[in-house]
Amino acid sequence: MDDAPTLDQLPVGAEGTVLAVRCERAIARRLMEMGVLPGTRITVLRIAPLGDPILLRLRSYSLSIRRREAAGIVLSDVREPVGAQALAEQAPS
Repeated sequence: MDDAPTLDQLPVGAEGTVLAVRCERAIARRLMEMGVLPGTRITVLRIAPLGDPILLRLRSYSLSIRRREAAGIVLSDVREPVGAQALAEQAPS
């Protein structure tokens, strides 16, 4: 599980399944209350120009989190979209 990617490493359009939430206890609990639970599928919708915050799609809603929070979310079954670079270039600034 140490080699598993974290949410902050995904490009726009990529998706993965939450394997574990390894944040500070209070932050982990808050993320889990918002639906970031093991087994949840998450898609990266947007990343702000300076990299923070990250807009996600999970459980039929959108959620913005800080990059440092995303770094604590370990993923499995990561899928990058075909043409991920083209998708990132199309996103409005």
